[in-house]
Amino acid sequence: MHAFDILGDPVRRRILELLADGQQTSGAITDVIRAEFAISQPAVCQHLRVLRDSRFASVRA
Repeated sequence: MHAFDILGDPVRRRILELLADGQQTSGAITDVIRAEFAISQPAVCQHLRVLRDSRFASVRA
């Protein structure tokens, strides 16, 4: 997947905006995205996975 494909999605752009403010838990991101876009928790996880796999975001335990 190309960077433009990844960033072309409004949900993923919003997730990156949230992460630009600092580290966030996946639960906090999910709550905001679900409220703003009315999508399911698994859908949010898919968007997070795309960002992680493309190295736009990273995970820390």
